[in-house]
Amino acid sequence: MRLYIIRHAEPDYENDTITEEGHRQAKALAKKLQKEGITQIYCSPLGRAVATMEYTSELLGIKPVILDWTRELSKMQVEDERIGRLPAWNLPGEIIFDDISYLTHKNWHELPIIKEVNIKNKYDEIKEESDKFLKELGYERQDTKYRLLNPNEEKIAIFCHGAFGRTWISQLLNIPLTIFWASFWISPTSVTTILFEERSKEWAVPRCIGFGDTSHLYEAGIENSSSGLTANFY
Repeated sequence: MRLYIIRHAEPDYENDTITEEGHRQAKALAKKLQKEGITQIYCSPLGRAVATMEYTSELLGIKPVILDWTRELSKMQVEDERIGRLPAWNLPGEIIFDDISYLTHKNWHELPIIKEVNIKNKYDEIKEESDKFLKELGYERQDTKYRLLNPNEEKIAIFCHGAFGRTWISQLLNIPLTIFWASFWISPTSVTTILFEERSKEWAVPRCIGFGDTSHLYEAGIENSSSGLTANFY
């Protein structure tokens, strides 16, 4: 099984939809996903994800399923005299990595700057919903690997969001969340492909075989969008 975790197209956040450029991006993305042979489509309920998804759904003739738990993270603003007020998922790396004692699976959520916004609760909620979702697809989590209940070759597209996507990917790949937040970014309509690699008849382990792919934009002559980055971008 493969998961294609997709961030929505360039957003119009004020109206919870996508921009004119975002529509061009979404059309190019649909052609890419058609070539990939997507077999199932899931989507966040938020407008910008739905507007992105609809091009693929229509082109492939696949009815989407809305997953409420894939909506974007919210109410996780942190404040610090060094940076002002920012979403926790957009903290500068120099703050995340300033004290390496908070970079383990056991204590990443104890990092003082994020501790008060209780990110761990949201993280655990996503993990629980992910486990339910994947079990229905035939893969049951056992600690850091998945027991094969009904292994398959489905290619599943999930249209979601930047912060949510990075949070979920970090869980699937067993990377502490703050490290992933500080070190990785996914651009609008980028596709991250997670293969549930089966090296035995009993277990599968998620493996990233493509991260943040925007080749469809280059093929269509569309520039990459920097939406979500707050510093230098070339």
